[in-house]
Amino acid sequence: MLDPWTSKEMALAAAFGTSGLRGPATDFTIDVCTAYVTAFLERCGDAGSRTAYVGADLRDSSPRIAGQCLAAIHAAGWTPVWAGNVPTPALAAYAMTRSAPAVMITGSHIPETYNGIKFYRPDGEFLKEDEAPVRTRAEAILAEGRAVTPIAPGEPLADVAASYVRRYVDAFGPNALEGFHIGIDLHSAVGRDLTLDIFKGLGARCHAFRRVERFIAVDTEALDPEDIARSRALIQSERLDAVISTDGDGDRPLVIDETGRQINGDVLGVLTAKLIGAKTVVTPLSSTSAVEESGWFGTVIRTRIGSPFVVAAMAQAEVHPVAGFEANGGFLLGDDVALARGTLSALPTRDAILPAVAGLVLAKREGLSLSALAATLPPRFMKADRVKDVAADKAKIFLAEVEMSRTFRTNFDARIADPLEISVLDGVRMAFANGDTVHFRQSGNAPEMRVYVETGSAEGTDRLLREMMETLAASF
Repeated sequence: MLDPWTSKEMALAAAFGTSGLRGPATDFTIDVCTAYVTAFLERCGDAGSRTAYVGADLRDSSPRIAGQCLAAIHAAGWTPVWAGNVPTPALAAYAMTRSAPAVMITGSHIPETYNGIKFYRPDGEFLKEDEAPVRTRAEAILAEGRAVTPIAPGEPLADVAASYVRRYVDAFGPNALEGFHIGIDLHSAVGRDLTLDIFKGLGARCHAFRRVERFIAVDTEALDPEDIARSRALIQSERLDAVISTDGDGDRPLVIDETGRQINGDVLGVLTAKLIGAKTVVTPLSSTSAVEESGWFGTVIRTRIGSPFVVAAMAQAEVHPVAGFEANGGFLLGDDVALARGTLSALPTRDAILPAVAGLVLAKREGLSLSALAATLPPRFMKADRVKDVAADKAKIFLAEVEMSRTFRTNFDARIADPLEISVLDGVRMAFANGDTVHFRQSGNAPEMRVYVETGSAEGTDRLLREMMETLAASF
C-alpha cells in the first residue's frame, strides 16, 4: 500500500515538500541520499570552497542519514564537515558566511517516523527553481547505481554552535533580557542547550524543564494542549514572564506569554519586524492581516506558503531593510541591521531565536508585558490546526470541491457557503463579509490537511477553528 506521502509516479520515494526533501525515514537509503546530495552539489557548481557542512536534529534516524550524506559529499570530491546536532539556522548561518553549501538532516515538526534533508546553496537557501533540476539529476544518478559506504559522524565542529550563540549576545548585549524570568522548554529540540545559553547570555534568569531523550514532534502551529497546560502551570508556580521553546530543528519559535497563552508565530513576526525597523515585509497569505492593518511597514508582499517562496520575494524587494516571516514563526532577515550593542547580520532562512528574543526586547523597551505588547496589534487572530494521515488524492478532491462547489461548502458548514473572495494561490483561502477567513491547504511537508482561521477575536478564532476541525476530521 502506498504511503499517503507519496504518489505512485515517483521514482524516488523522498519528495520535495514545502521546504526541503521529506518522506518516511526508511526511504532515505544510502542510494537515495547519494543521488540527491550529489545532484545538489553539482547544482552548486563552482562554489569556490569545496567544503560542505552537515548538521542533524535529534531523531533516531538522523545519525544514519547524516553518515550517508557525509559519505556522498566525500565521494563527490568535496570535503565533508560534520557540524553536529545544531539548529538549522545555526548551520545555515555558518555555511553562508563561508560561501559554502550545507546539508541539514531534519524532519522539522513532522512525526518521528519521517525525516528530511534541507539543502543550502553557497549563496543562501535552496529555492523552488532548484528542485526540478536536482530531482531529475538525482534520478539519473540513482539509475547509475553508485556504490558509497556511509561515514560515521565523528566529533562535531564546535564553532558552529558557538557562533550561533555569539550572533545574538553580541548584537543585543548581555543585559538585553535582564529582569526577565524565562522558562525554557527543552524537550527534544536540537538547539535546546544553545537556546538556554543564549537567553542566559542576554541576562535572563532561566528555568529549564522537560529534557527528553526520545524525539517529540512539536508543531508550533498546532500545539498539543498538554504543552500549553504544562507551561501555564509552570508560569504560575515559578512566576515566569514567558516560556520559550522551538520545534525540533530550531527554525520555528514557541512563545507562551505570562498569562499562559501562546503568541502566534505571525504576531511574533510582526513585532520582530517592527523592532528591527523593516521597511518591506514578505509573508505568506496564511499570516495575520494585522501585518497590513498595523501600518508599520511601507510594503507588504504576500506569497505562497514555504520559506523558499518568501526568500525569492525578499530578493526582489526594492525598499530595505527587508524581512520575512511565516505563520509558524520562522523569521528571515534579509539585511544586516544595527541593534543595541552590535550588528545582526542577514540570515535569509527561518530562524526561531530572533523572534523569541525580539518580542521580549520590544516588550522591555515599551514597558509592557508580552500579552500587552501583542495587544498593541490590530485585533486579528489567526490560528491553525491539521488533520493527519490524509492521502494526497483525497486532499486534492476536497480542495477542488471547496473551490468550485457552493453546495459542497454549504453542506460542509453554512458559514463558508458564500465567500466574498476565493484565492487558490496556495490551497483554497476564503474571505467573508464579516472579516473572517478560512483557508484549507494540503501540507507540503506531511500527509495532512491544514486549516487556517482568522477572526477579530481570540475566542471567535478558537471556536471557529474547533468547529471547522470537527467537520474536517469527519470528512476524511
